[in-house]
This record gives sequence, C-alpha cells and structure tokens, in this order.
Amino acid sequence: MNKYFLNYLDELESEAIYVLREVWAQFQNPVILFSGGKDSIVVTHLAKKAFYPSKIPFALMHVDTGHNFPETIKFRDDLVNSLEVRLIVGSVQESINQGRVAEEQGKHATRNALQITTLLDTIEVNKIDCAIGGGRRDEEKARAKERFFSHRDDFGQWDPKNQRPELWNIFNGKHFEGEHFRVFPISNWTEMDVWNYIKREQIEIPSLYIAHEREVVWRNDSWIPNSEFLTLHENEKIVTKKIRFRTLGDITITGGLESEADSLEKIVNEVAAMRQTERGNRTDDKRSENAMEDRKKQGYF
Repeated sequence: MNKYFLNYLDELESEAIYVLREVWAQFQNPVILFSGGKDSIVVTHLAKKAFYPSKIPFALMHVDTGHNFPETIKFRDDLVNSLEVRLIVGSVQESINQGRVAEEQGKHATRNALQITTLLDTIEVNKIDCAIGGGRRDEEKARAKERFFSHRDDFGQWDPKNQRPELWNIFNGKHFEGEHFRVFPISNWTEMDVWNYIKREQIEIPSLYIAHEREVVWRNDSWIPNSEFLTLHENEKIVTKKIRFRTLGDITITGGLESEADSLEKIVNEVAAMRQTERGNRTDDKRSENAMEDRKKQGYF
C-alpha cells in the first residue's frame, strides 16, 4: 500500500473520529447502532480509538429481528464483553408479540421493514437522542442524500429536504424534545476504503465475510443461506457452495456470492473488481426502485 493511500485512510479516520467526538460533545445519550456488519464494526473500532485510553462512552444498540446469522450474534456478544460496553437490544419478536407490528406473509416475507417500529420504540424507551450508524453514501442512492448529522422528527421520520447545512464541518445537533439524530461518521468512505482500513488495522470480522462452504439456494439472483427460517419454493433445491457475504442482514434476505476470497488480501482484490454495490444481494432492496428511501423516511437506519 503506497504512502498516498495510507494518508488518505488517515484523513478518513481523522474525519470520522472528529464526528464521533462531536457527538459526545453535543448529545446526552448517544448509542452506536450495531448490526455485526463490517461498517458498524469499523465505527465501533473508530470510537475505541477516538476515546482511548478511556472506554467507549456509547452503548451498542442492536435491533434483533430474530432471523440473525448465529455467527453475527456470537460476534456481537464477544465484542461487547471484550470492550466492556453496555448492550441495548430491541426485539422485533417482542414487537410482534405485543401487536405493535404484524408478521409479513407469503413467499417473499421478511422482517426487515418491521425493524422500523422496534428501532423507534427502543430509541424512545431508552431516551436516546443520537443513534450512530455505519451508513455510507456509496451504498445506495437514498443514503447518498444523508448528511453526517441526519435530523429525525418527533415521529422518528427523515425528510431529506429538511436537513441542516454542514459548511466547513460545523455540525448542528440542536433538537426539540422527542426528536433525535442519526449520525454517520463514515459517510465519505467507500466499500473499498472500509476493507483497506480493516486490513490495515487488523480488525476482527465475522467469518461470514470470508469465503467458506455453506448450504444455499439460488433465489433473486443470489445465494440465500439455508436456515430454519427458509421455506423452499417450487423447483428450488439446496446445494453446497463456497460463498461469502458482502453485507450482513437478516439470514432470510442476505444473499452471498460464490468466491475464493478466504483472506483479507483476497477480499480487497475481489472488491476492487466489483461493479455492483454490496447491497445488490439484499432482496429487501429489490422490492421497488425506491425501497430504501421509503423505509428511511419511515425511520429506518
């Protein structure tokens, strides 16, 4: 890796650390939205660096759909224990049991949209005024509209036309009672930046990102992993393939790709050759052209 690129990663790191310290200065009860995916892991690592030698001052908050990869939950719990931070869990299953949301039906059913209610309820119950996420502008066109400090109204909704200016990286976190902010410290990073940073910092990641053999079924142009939640459709069959995942979400909607990338070096080289965003294998984003933006306006990550 050349000197210029090292300096570029240093600049991205410094910018993210500055944003995280601004959050701590401006808000009373911020949390890191933690999914167990590479971006939230990087944000957590940056928070560790930002406040070293003190512990991370933010709790980690996970919206648990109940349809997680087992590897993700184990990684989450191990990380929480090693960092000695508080974990807040919002349960979609509890929201269903309480009648707050209704389980989707049909062959393309997913719990992804149900996370919105659970997320907003968890924010309200815990009086959270800022939720720090790992969203990046290169992921999807709706996320490209986000500022570093993304204002949400008292219903938790996002209006892309009603955001504060951020000239010269001056952030305005003022809000009325009941409102909150989502903050995205790695907004300016690309998927390639994330992987090069993980490689440089030797950050531990879930094994799901590394190519491995797994039982999968071909659906919606990607390999969906076999699990207790998978119902086979007509003419579908389970096969064993060597795959890895570029992004992690519900096990029911997260598609893998065939790959031989079983090391960070190989992952970096593979990502460099990709021409599709990593969310291209998320079936929830294929429901409509504006699927992500519609969910964000309702309060999604």
